[in-house]
Amino acid sequence: MSNSFHVPQVSRGAAYAMLGGAALMMTIGMGIRQNLGLFQAPAARELGIAISDFALAISVQQVAWGVSQPFAGILADKYGTRWVSLIGALIYIAGVVLTATATSQWPIVLGSGVMIGVALACTSSGITANIAARVVAPHRRTLAFGLVSAAGSVGTMFTAPIAAYFLNHDGWRAGMWAFAILALAMLPAAFIGSRADRLPNSRVADRNLTLMSALDEARRHSGYVVMSLAFFVCGLQLVFITTHLPTYLAQCGVDPSYSALMLMLVGGFNILSSWLFGWLGDRYPKRFLLGGIYLLRSAAIAAFFLHPPTPLSIVLFGAAMGTLWLGVIPLVNGLVVQLFGLRFLSTLTGISFLSHQAGSFLGAWGGGYLFDLMGNYDLAWKAAVLIGLIAGTAQLLMNDRPTERMAEQAAAA
Repeated sequence: MSNSFHVPQVSRGAAYAMLGGAALMMTIGMGIRQNLGLFQAPAARELGIAISDFALAISVQQVAWGVSQPFAGILADKYGTRWVSLIGALIYIAGVVLTATATSQWPIVLGSGVMIGVALACTSSGITANIAARVVAPHRRTLAFGLVSAAGSVGTMFTAPIAAYFLNHDGWRAGMWAFAILALAMLPAAFIGSRADRLPNSRVADRNLTLMSALDEARRHSGYVVMSLAFFVCGLQLVFITTHLPTYLAQCGVDPSYSALMLMLVGGFNILSSWLFGWLGDRYPKRFLLGGIYLLRSAAIAAFFLHPPTPLSIVLFGAAMGTLWLGVIPLVNGLVVQLFGLRFLSTLTGISFLSHQAGSFLGAWGGGYLFDLMGNYDLAWKAAVLIGLIAGTAQLLMNDRPTERMAEQAAAA
């Protein structure tokens, strides 16, 4: 049993079921969310709004997600994931329906912005990591974070063609209704995954650790602060790509199907890379892997935008970005566990994620603002590359030593 991938309190079948429920919940939630940019141009044309108006909804989503994530994490750490994830799934479904029935900008901002943002805080990586951390044995934990993270890429891969089909045949509203029906599956997935609540999320020595003590530890750890600030850049780059690449390609005269193809490639390659970086994170310093991702991603963005897009460059860019996409999630989760342990994993990753979502807001809204102001994305992509290089370098140099409390526990063991 010591070599098993799961903790001894559950059977292999139960472990697979709980991880599968968490993965499916994240698959659907992230898949729909990452393809909303495909609806930007057709929705804006039909409703008579600007590109930046739709981009505002995606930007608000990032802020709502980021602000809600620490609170969802606190509730999950204290009370378990069941009601957090079930309520989040219901809010997600309602947000998609409100977007599908929108007749102006503001229902889209409320539905795809506020509601989906809050729902993602309750159903995505902050909560699924909590489930995986309870189910999986410590020596396989970062790999498990990577496998659950890969579920978000599976969602991107299979929801992109759904969106493309309805956009080409029945319009953007039909595509949103298809997404609403798909989102119903998040409810049973959340119920099954949250069965992990009955498993412990801390060592005996950590049972009396308070939330305020954990927050004080995090505040005083320079490495955690650097990691959280670097996470800002991750959000900016990824959401800029998912929100604005379809508009950029359309401006360049590229067939719209290539936007969906690029997102499918991101999803497909990220399935492998999330597993890969999770596997590597159990074996090599996570800060080096994280810094390398930020630096290579910035180089890929620069190489793509320096030249007019072609079918080949779109395919290569999708493959490169997919390889460097959600691999950060298992590494960030793994670093938080390495530094502070499991007790407040969702809370501390949630606070880091707030920084990520602040960057996401700037990537979505700022990209749209600069496009409306200048008529192109030149300044936006150059800024994304520059701050990515700075963040990657800082991440390589971060302090990744565990807290004194964790070091004492390791010595006692």
